[in-house]
Amino acid sequence: MEKADIGLIGLAVMGENLVMNMASKGFTVAVYNRSTEKVTRFIEGRAKGKSIIGTYSIEELVSKLKRPRRVMLMVKAGMPVDSLIDELIPYLEKGDIIIDGGNSNYMDTICRTKYVEKNGLLYIGTGISGGEEGALKGPSIMPGGSAEAWPHVKPIFQTIAAKVDDGSPCCEWVGEDGAGHFVKMVHNGIEYGDMQIICEVYHIMKLLLGMTPGEMHEVFGEWNKTELNSYLIEITRDILAFKDEDGKPLIDKILDTAGQKGTGKWTAISALDEGVPLTLISEAVQARFLSAMKEERVRASKVLTGPIPKFEGDRSSFIEDLRKALYASKIISYAQGYALMHSASKTYGWNLNYGGIALIWRGGCIIRSAFLERIKEAYDRNPQLTNLIFDPFFSDKLKSCQQSWRKVTVLALANGIPVPALSSALCYYDGLRSENLPANLLQAQRDYFGAHTYERVDRSSGEFFHTNWTGEGGDTAASTYNA
Repeated sequence: MEKADIGLIGLAVMGENLVMNMASKGFTVAVYNRSTEKVTRFIEGRAKGKSIIGTYSIEELVSKLKRPRRVMLMVKAGMPVDSLIDELIPYLEKGDIIIDGGNSNYMDTICRTKYVEKNGLLYIGTGISGGEEGALKGPSIMPGGSAEAWPHVKPIFQTIAAKVDDGSPCCEWVGEDGAGHFVKMVHNGIEYGDMQIICEVYHIMKLLLGMTPGEMHEVFGEWNKTELNSYLIEITRDILAFKDEDGKPLIDKILDTAGQKGTGKWTAISALDEGVPLTLISEAVQARFLSAMKEERVRASKVLTGPIPKFEGDRSSFIEDLRKALYASKIISYAQGYALMHSASKTYGWNLNYGGIALIWRGGCIIRSAFLERIKEAYDRNPQLTNLIFDPFFSDKLKSCQQSWRKVTVLALANGIPVPALSSALCYYDGLRSENLPANLLQAQRDYFGAHTYERVDRSSGEFFHTNWTGEGGDTAASTYNA
C-alpha cells in the first residue's frame, strides 16, 4: 500500500481543511484523531475517494508514513501537544519530524524543540493563519524550529500555502526554535489592533454621524479601493450589508461582547517582558476585556453620565478624516508589532527577515493587505530599520494624516465615544516624536521615596546620582537596574 507523505493528528475544522488542501495538491495524507469516530466519519465523508488514509492509533499512523516521517499536530495548545509528543517519540526514528501547527505559545515551542531534538528527532512549530477557508484554499504559513527539518516539509508547505499575484508562496522559513510561533503571535496581535481600530471607526460613524449599516457598507466598500485595501476592510464591508431573515441588518442584533483565544494577550505580555511599548495592541486586548463586562456596563450606563454625541460640520469631509485616522493608526499597529519582533529577534538570536515576514502575510492570512507590500519596500530600503515610523514612506503618510487623526480623536473623546486604540496610537506617535518627556519628574519621585537614583543632563550618560531630598534620608542609594 502507498505510504503517506505526511500524517496529521487532530480532525477539527482546521485539521480537516488542511488535509483536504494537501490531498487536493497531490499529497497523500494519513490521519488520526483521539476520538476515532471522527476518523471514520471523515474517511467515509469529505475524504472519500481522496488520497487520505484513516488510522486508528498512533502506531498505525506512524507505520503509514514515508521516511523521514512527518507528523503534524493540529490540536489544542498546551498539555495536549506535550502528551502527543510523548506518545509519538517511541514510534519515531532519528531524523523524523514532529510539526505543531496550532496556536502554541512560542516559549513552549522553544522548550519542545530542545526536548524533541534531545530525543534525536526534529521539531517545527508553525503559525498558520487564514481560518478554515485559508486552511482549505491556501493559508499563510510561518514555520520555525529545527532548521534541518525545513527541506523535508518545504515542498508540502509551500505547495499548500496561499500564493500572491507573482506566484510566490506565503510561506518561508522564519527562524530557530520558537520563531515561527512568535511571528504568528505578533500577527495575531496586529490582527487585534486592526480589528479594534476598525470597530472604533464604525462606532464613531454610528454614534456621532448617525450612519446606517447600509451607509457604512458603502463607505467601507469605497475605502477598500484605497490604500486601506485589505481582507478586514473587505469583510467589514460585507458584514455591514448582511441582512437577517427579517431583512434588517444582522450587525445590529449581535451582542457586543468580544471573545479571544489568548494570542493577543500573549503579544501584550511579551511586549512587557521585552520592554517594548505595544500600546495600541494592548489597548485592543483591554477593549475586548471591557466588552465582556456587559452586565457591569449596562449597570454603569444608568448611573454614569457623559455627553450626547452631536456632530456639526461636513459629514463627507469627516468621513475622509476617519479614513486617514484609521490608516495612521494602522501604521502604528504594524510599527509596534515589528518593533516587538525586532527586540525578540535580538533576545532569542533569531535574525528575523522582516521584509520576508511581510511577504508571508501578503496572502492567505487575516491581516493580508496592500499595505504589506509597503512594509517589504521599507525593509528593502533599510534592512536594519528599527521602527517603520522612520521609513520615509510611512513618516510622510503619518504627516499627511496627522490633522485628520487628531480631529477624529478629539471629536470622539469630546462626544464621549471611547477610542482607546485610535487615541493610544496617537499618544505613542506623540511620545516617540518628543525629544523630552516628563520622566525626569518620575525619576525624581523614584529617587525621593526609594533612593533609586537618576542621571543628569549636564553629566555623562551612565553616571547616577542620589539626592537627600528631605535632609533626613542619608546618602545610601539603591542599586540601579531595569526589571
